[in-house]
Amino acid sequence: MYESLLQLDSIRINFSQSYILNFVLAFIMFGVALGIRASQFKKLVLSPKPVVLGLALQFVALPLITFLLVLAFSKVITPTVAMGMILVAACPGGNISNFMTSLSKGNTELSVTLTAISTGLAIFMTPFNFSFWGGLYVRFISNRAELLQPLEIEFGQMFETVFIILGIPVVLGILCTRYLPRIAARLKKPLQYLSIIFFIALVAIMFANNWKLFTNYIHYIFIIVLVHNLVALTTGYSVATLFKQPDRNRRTMTIETGIQNSGLGLVLLFNPKIFSPDLAIGGMLFVTAWWGIWHIVSGLTISTYWSRKPPKEAE
Repeated sequence: MYESLLQLDSIRINFSQSYILNFVLAFIMFGVALGIRASQFKKLVLSPKPVVLGLALQFVALPLITFLLVLAFSKVITPTVAMGMILVAACPGGNISNFMTSLSKGNTELSVTLTAISTGLAIFMTPFNFSFWGGLYVRFISNRAELLQPLEIEFGQMFETVFIILGIPVVLGILCTRYLPRIAARLKKPLQYLSIIFFIALVAIMFANNWKLFTNYIHYIFIIVLVHNLVALTTGYSVATLFKQPDRNRRTMTIETGIQNSGLGLVLLFNPKIFSPDLAIGGMLFVTAWWGIWHIVSGLTISTYWSRKPPKEAE
């Protein structure tokens, strides 16, 4: 398996529409921000425990668990595949988590609050977590570190990219909600559905343009992403249960931890100022791209299951 995954690194993904991906992700974040109101941030003050716990799961627990996971399987997965997993774990929650939380009869208000705050924190935390945990991983596999030396990226450039893609659209969305509430209310749902369709379409186009590569290696990447995503979902539910959260909150935190904004990861990977086109990062690209597809499948599956089971405290 290791030798097969190693072949991914030299693969050049055919995806000339990377600039469109930037626009689509910014469009997605603008749509997410239309559902954010300043009053929701009061949750952090009035009821801080579930919010702080949810943020800790996203930005502390998931990166840490991912780091331990890649260490445990360091002899099976290649360095770039491991770095792809770390990059996904460093990204904030996915934009469809609010919809999935609502479907699963979870705490939608908590989900929206976590989305709002985690998106803002991601401007700092995504570059930090990728640099920190990625750096630890490189030092751990020092005997193979030559495979990862080129991946030492500039923190400032990643921060700038995340700020442009996440920060600016979110600020514009919040301002639109504040000063143009009627327009924001009309745009909110259509933009959320369109953003999901656009993102899935872009990832599908990328796989279609690289169909032969996809069919040759997907069985390996499928297992890796399946395990990683399952660990993320389990971590969210287990930690929420450990801290005695209500059933609705446990469902919300499970989804928020297991649904990651892999679109941001793709934007970073396709940015030539961060990752040079000459770098052999095929493993990172495959992991990040397939995560974008799989977490929708796993998230909708668990949400549909929970939609048929009333929360325990409501019974």
